[in-house]
Amino acid sequence: MNQKSGTMSKQLKALILITDVLFLTYWSLSLLDLLGVFQLPPSMMYAEFDQPRVFAWNWSFFPVDVLFSITGIAAVRLANDGDPRWRPMAMISLCLTFVAGLMAIGYWTILGEFDPAWYLPNLALAVWPLFFLPGLLNDIVRPA
Repeated sequence: MNQKSGTMSKQLKALILITDVLFLTYWSLSLLDLLGVFQLPPSMMYAEFDQPRVFAWNWSFFPVDVLFSITGIAAVRLANDGDPRWRPMAMISLCLTFVAGLMAIGYWTILGEFDPAWYLPNLALAVWPLFFLPGLLNDIVRPA
């Protein structure tokens, strides 16, 4: 975050947009697969994706993932418009991103599944927001 101008940093903007566009793409493809529009190759899927409980676990992330994506994209738009509401919107998005990554890491760790294709992206989700959350919090609570 650029403390002097109060604008969203290029790094934060890029990470939010990359993460959110990828997640909206993931859920769009998952939904199209679920509706039978096409079938994703099993090689691209997570362990035991065809088991009902694992399927339900994956879809339990849908609301939080979509919410962090919507709030993240909204934060970027607000920041681009110079609207100071981008900070709390970004705070919500980053908190939800962190939680989604941490929950997935917890799940895969409990199962002892360390497939880098699924583990590392979720680890990234749990880590990168931590670099920006303290600065956002300070900006939000600092009197003008």
